[in-house]
Amino acid sequence: MTLKRLGKYYHLRFLRIKGEPKSIAWGSFIGALIGTMPVMPFHTIGIIAVCCATRTSAISGLLTSLVISNPLTYIPIYYLCMVIGNFLTPYNITWSRISTVLKAIISGDGFKTSVDMLSHLGIEVFTVMLTGGIVIALPTAIICYVFTLKLFVKIRQKRSDRHILRAKKEK
Repeated sequence: MTLKRLGKYYHLRFLRIKGEPKSIAWGSFIGALIGTMPVMPFHTIGIIAVCCATRTSAISGLLTSLVISNPLTYIPIYYLCMVIGNFLTPYNITWSRISTVLKAIISGDGFKTSVDMLSHLGIEVFTVMLTGGIVIALPTAIICYVFTLKLFVKIRQKRSDRHILRAKKEK
């Protein structure tokens, strides 16, 4: 399957999500928030748990997270988190320390290996990365919420207009 075709598939799948626009938008918010945070092995679990707890669209959250956090964006997101976290906290961590762990996580050695690697990083790295992640994640999640809400309100309005037009034609 080509990349273009895969993108079109997920785009259509996103547009066909059922549910209220606010629920879908909040799911997108949660997916963007967690997907942007540097907690890679826990994205899916976190999104599903928070979406279920808040009764929002988990599908919307997972698809949004997939767009934001994918193999093309992992390294830039983690690097930005490190730079911003180093700026905002008293700690100063290096990219070599982060990239070693990131490579191990991306390699697909398994969940247990990823968690073991993360547990050896130390509190300074977690503080720096999560601080940077929050600074990046909040505006990203807000933008996703607003965009998704407007998009699905518009989609629902078009569907409603089509149903009204069909009803008038049948009379």
